[in-house]
Amino acid sequence: MSYAISSYPDAHEIYTKIDALMAQAPTPIKKEAMDGYLKFFSEGCPKAKAKVEEAKQYIPGGVQHNLAFNYPFPLVIDRSEGAYLYDIDGHRYIDFLQAGGPTILGGNDPAVRAQVIELLNHVGPSTGLFHEFELSLAKEINRHMPAVEMFRMLGSGTESVMAAIRVARLATGKRNVIKAGGAYHGWSDQLVYSLKAPRTRRFESHGIPASAQRLTREAAPNDLGSLERLLRLNRLRGGTACVLVEPVGPESGTRPLDKDYNKGARELCDKYGALLIFDEVVTAFRVGLGGAQGYFGVRPDLTCFGKIVAGGYPSAGGLGGRRDLVLRMAAGLESGKKRAYVGGTMAANPLSAAAGYFTLREIEKRDACAAAGRAGDRLTRGLQEAIARRGLPFVAYNQGSICHLETVGAMFLKIDYLRIAKVLKEIKLRKHLMEEYGAAYAAEGLVTLAGSRMYTSAADTDEVIDDAIARFERVFDAVDAPASAAGRGA
Repeated sequence: MSYAISSYPDAHEIYTKIDALMAQAPTPIKKEAMDGYLKFFSEGCPKAKAKVEEAKQYIPGGVQHNLAFNYPFPLVIDRSEGAYLYDIDGHRYIDFLQAGGPTILGGNDPAVRAQVIELLNHVGPSTGLFHEFELSLAKEINRHMPAVEMFRMLGSGTESVMAAIRVARLATGKRNVIKAGGAYHGWSDQLVYSLKAPRTRRFESHGIPASAQRLTREAAPNDLGSLERLLRLNRLRGGTACVLVEPVGPESGTRPLDKDYNKGARELCDKYGALLIFDEVVTAFRVGLGGAQGYFGVRPDLTCFGKIVAGGYPSAGGLGGRRDLVLRMAAGLESGKKRAYVGGTMAANPLSAAAGYFTLREIEKRDACAAAGRAGDRLTRGLQEAIARRGLPFVAYNQGSICHLETVGAMFLKIDYLRIAKVLKEIKLRKHLMEEYGAAYAAEGLVTLAGSRMYTSAADTDEVIDDAIARFERVFDAVDAPASAAGRGA
């Protein structure tokens, strides 16, 4: 089985470079250049601007999904095709968002689309009853990921993680949950805790009572010693039900893990009687059809799936793993046996199940993960060379088709509660500068995730990647000296 990662990055080397980036003032884009990029939006995107202003009257913030929030206002997309997105103002963009990661084949793949249209013509998107593609998808996942002995399809990654924790608590009789600081595992009450950056705790937990998070613990990312200390301490607090891991690192590898971290986490979970849960919402079928668990050779107890399980089509999520665990979510009632209650009327609808099945078959047919990984390698090499030629402090690295470009390191600030006012001010500055980079990339015809992450696809040919590198370089040529960052906050 082939994988997208041709060479696993050295996590220590990446953190050393990130530390050097964070040791100096952030590097902004020159004011006159930034003004020009913003002019692209104000003058070049009148239809999008008007549409978003109208949307604000009916939709909170003007968009329905967090990925669509970008500076100075959201793009309004009209069409998706392979490596490209097209907006309602007639602009074409190289698509490195790829719907947040699930479209390995490229946007709106015609082969999958044809199969989905045929299904819609025949049965429609949902019936509320069993359809054969539910079985086809579950068997296909099991074929590639043997640790997923059984699979229960759900509606989203958030639901999948909620179900995993519920199953883990039922199966182990223990209560506590451990996650890595900075990791995102959905927006359930118990896990909106230390998002994006370690030790931020309840910074984003507005509307969530503290009691909902009292059983959530945070280990330092990429630190097995920190994880073991928590597991040991939790024995005095009711035990650890499960450890949640993004297997390439928090935030889709933004904080990368050492290659042997997952093996160490597996051993620690076995030692302390906790279940190991892999959150493969992004990595399953992007790192490879065998998932990150196949690449690392580590067998988790449970695996959480999200948007990627339906190849970018809606209502995508699921939980798979050991038969004895997943059976605890069996639909219906069975006398004398406790079940972890999960639901979702639209889960495993024919549309989503068929889209997932046909996407996996097409990925295998085209060896799409490896192709997307080669594109990620080429993009990262080009960015690294462009950064080095200009002597910039930026850091570019990748895990196959998951690519990272840190220009201001907004998520790498260390939280110091003794100087929290100063830290919050710097977070605001760096976040705004990151938004400016994202806007500059978009004005140059590049759609990224928050200006710092890119997902490549099998549709990204060498010509597409080389074009993208040239566009990134134009932004790099517009950056200012680090000392000029003072006073550029939002």
